[in-house]
Amino acid sequence: MVDVGAKPISAREATAHALVRFPSGLLPLVLAGGGPKGPVTEVARVAGMLAAKRTAEWIPMCHVLPLDHVEITFEPREDVLEVRCNVRCTARTGVEMESLVGASAAALTIYDMTKALDHAILIERIELLSKSGGKSGTWRRA
Repeated sequence: MVDVGAKPISAREATAHALVRFPSGLLPLVLAGGGPKGPVTEVARVAGMLAAKRTAEWIPMCHVLPLDHVEITFEPREDVLEVRCNVRCTARTGVEMESLVGASAAALTIYDMTKALDHAILIERIELLSKSGGKSGTWRRA
């Protein structure tokens, strides 16, 4: 791991997303509770939060961070469900990985809960959208 002991503690925030693409017409059924395993977004929300909190167990060189806030939101767009994960903490290192892991785990949970409906569901574009705090300051995807 990188030694962050000499870095100042500061407020950190990061937002990442993952896109889950469904075959035509399937997303409204999923959002209406039509999945075979229960309420898809609620289970995915919890999975994403738990994963973000345990990122250091998933990614070998990540620091364990005391997260102040994890929020998973969903935005349906035609046949795509955007999963966003926003994470905040006050620490010596950023929370980019926590937001990426949270979005990824939520998207994977959506796939798991809906794959019986159609195996053509895709997870696309897991990416950092923004981060703030620390020496490098604020960054936003163009």
